[in-house]
Amino acid sequence: MTPDAVPDIPDMPAVPWHKPRKADHRQPLTRDAIVDAGLAILDREGLAGVTMRRVAQELGTGPASLYAHVSNKDELLELMLEEISGEIVLPAEPDPARWKEQIKQICIEAQRVYTAHRDITLVSLGSMPVGPNKLLPAEFMLDLMIRAGIPERVAAWALDGLGQLIDVDAYEAFVYGLKAGSGIDLEAYFLEVGQYFRQLPKNRFPRISAMAETMTTGDGDERFAFKVELFLRGLESYIEP
Repeated sequence: MTPDAVPDIPDMPAVPWHKPRKADHRQPLTRDAIVDAGLAILDREGLAGVTMRRVAQELGTGPASLYAHVSNKDELLELMLEEISGEIVLPAEPDPARWKEQIKQICIEAQRVYTAHRDITLVSLGSMPVGPNKLLPAEFMLDLMIRAGIPERVAAWALDGLGQLIDVDAYEAFVYGLKAGSGIDLEAYFLEVGQYFRQLPKNRFPRISAMAETMTTGDGDERFAFKVELFLRGLESYIEP
């Protein structure tokens, strides 16, 4: 499913804590414009830069005018995360025979999308998905797991675990990006870490010192794909023969 093919779902229930969307089309300021301004600030400055005052400045208005469209900053951040989640491309059709491959594909795609938007995954941690763009990947993966024979509670909790894995990995990629942006040579940094591991007291850290090179191999994408694969192999054990 391509981002522009995400369906409009008119019967979605209203999120209780979100401000109802204004119906007055004559009003120049819209919720979509506020979200777009927030995303522009996020991509330039990170999540810390997204404040109601800063977004209002971006739009050339005052903070009070934003509250006619969004209840508060928390709602704005949720809406920004929902907009970004629309960039996630899902497989065309679920294939239970390839459930692990398709879930891994979705996880890697989601991690790619969130990593491209700095530290946005801090919004996702500690919150439940409520918008259609967040719920559609969840629905797709739940359906795959259930049809593959995974018990419902296991599938539900596994979905939570996969979401945390994606969020944390994307945030870590953002942190390493900050290090690189501040002038740190990441390749040299990991070489130094490997050298430090090798120099650890061998009587106290025999494995780490002996495996120093192995401990620091693999780039972020390779390690993330491995972690998802490891998770899915464990999940597969819940399928009854």
